[in-house]
Amino acid sequence: MGGLLDTSMVVRYLTGDPPEMAARAAGVIDREDGLKLTAGVLMETAYVLASVYEIERAILVDNLMAFVQKENISPMGIDKRLILQALLLCRRSGRVSYADAMLWAAARSTPEKVVYSLDEGFPSDGVEVRTG
Repeated sequence: MGGLLDTSMVVRYLTGDPPEMAARAAGVIDREDGLKLTAGVLMETAYVLASVYEIERAILVDNLMAFVQKENISPMGIDKRLILQALLLCRRSGRVSYADAMLWAAARSTPEKVVYSLDEGFPSDGVEVRTG
């Protein structure tokens, strides 16, 4: 059937909390084909898992990567491999935000591969970072 996943579904699925909502999320995520995931939902999920559930960054990234790799889930507008590479940028460095990582992946998905940023630490592998 397919459809877009909301942050609440992903968070409940990954945390198992609360159990009744987690079971409903698992019922969708483990059974439905053609599920779509936006970069925004990934960023918000990372924020909730870090700030509310206080999950360590490396574990959080590993869980998000495993989730994105599910066969029935496809990121919208960005190649799955680039999403995984972007998440690895976050795992290696606490300096790279999830938002910057997703922007990096989005830029790598465009023909121009250009990002305008005043952030001197913006990841530049495979993209041109312009300051103005």
